[in-house]
Amino acid sequence: MTPDSEQPVRSSGTFTLGDLPVHRLAFGAMRITGPGIWGPPEDHDEAIRVLRRAVELGVDFIDTADSYGPDVSEELIARALAPYDGVVVATKGGLTRAGPDRWAADGRPAHLREALEGSLRRLRVERIDLYQFHRPDPKVPLADSLGVLVDAQEAGKIRHIGISNVDLRQLDEALAIAPIVSVQNRYSLLDRDDEDVLDACTARGIAFVPWYPLAAGGVGAATGAIETVARAHGATTGQIALAWLLASSPVMVPIPGTSRIAHLEENVAAAEIELSAAELDALTRAASEVRPDR
Repeated sequence: MTPDSEQPVRSSGTFTLGDLPVHRLAFGAMRITGPGIWGPPEDHDEAIRVLRRAVELGVDFIDTADSYGPDVSEELIARALAPYDGVVVATKGGLTRAGPDRWAADGRPAHLREALEGSLRRLRVERIDLYQFHRPDPKVPLADSLGVLVDAQEAGKIRHIGISNVDLRQLDEALAIAPIVSVQNRYSLLDRDDEDVLDACTARGIAFVPWYPLAAGGVGAATGAIETVARAHGATTGQIALAWLLASSPVMVPIPGTSRIAHLEENVAAAEIELSAAELDALTRAASEVRPDR
C-alpha cells in the first residue's frame, strides 16, 4: 500500500456476502465461552448482554463455530438473538476439541454432515446464512469436504459457503469446487503473512474475514507511529489497528471478539475512524518494524 495523498480513507461501510449486506465491522463470538475456548463462560448473563449490545450498536454479522465451547457459543447466540431479525449469523465446522486450547481438524464428510445438523439445531434455524469450512484436513481431499457443503447448499440448509485457514493454492482449489463468498484467515496489522490471500480476495470481491485482528492485544505494545496516530484521533491503539484493517481493503470484514461490553463498544467505535492515506502508509511501515516473529 503506497498512498500518496492526505485525503481520508473511509473505514466504515458495508459489504455484501453473496446477497447479504452487512456492516464491515462484525463480532467474533469465540471469547464468550470459558477459558481456553472451553465450556461455559464465567458470567453467562454478561455473555448474553454482550451479544445483545453488539446488535444494539449496529453489528449485523456475528461469527461463531461449533467448536467454540464446543457448542456453547452457538447456544448462547440462539438464546440471546434468535430469531435473528436483520442479523447474519455465520458458523463453522471442521474442527474437533479434546480440551482447553486443543483443536484438531476433521474434514470427513460424515463429520461435517453431523456438525452442520448440530449447528442448525443449536442456532434454531433451518438454513445457516454462511457456513464455513473451519480448516482443511490434510487427511481428507478438499473436494470431499467442500462437496458436503455444496450438497447442503443445494438442499437449502446453507445459504452461502465460506472457507477458513487456507493458502492461495487451497483458495483456488476451493473456488473450482464451490461458490465461495468468504475467506477467514489469521491477519492483523502485526500479522500479514496471508497478504497474497487477501489480495486474491480483493481482486475477486470475496469477503476477507480476519480472525485474531488485534493479535490478542499485541498492537497495544506497538510504539511510534501507531501511538502517534492513536493520539491524533483520541483513540486506542486497538481502535487504530481495526481502522487500518477496514481501510486496507474494501472486502475486509474484521471480527474482533470480547466478553466485555466496554471492550465491545470500543471496538465498534473504530468503524468511525477515518485514517488519511499518509497515516495508513506510516502505520504499515511502522508495524512492519514491530511485527513479532512467527
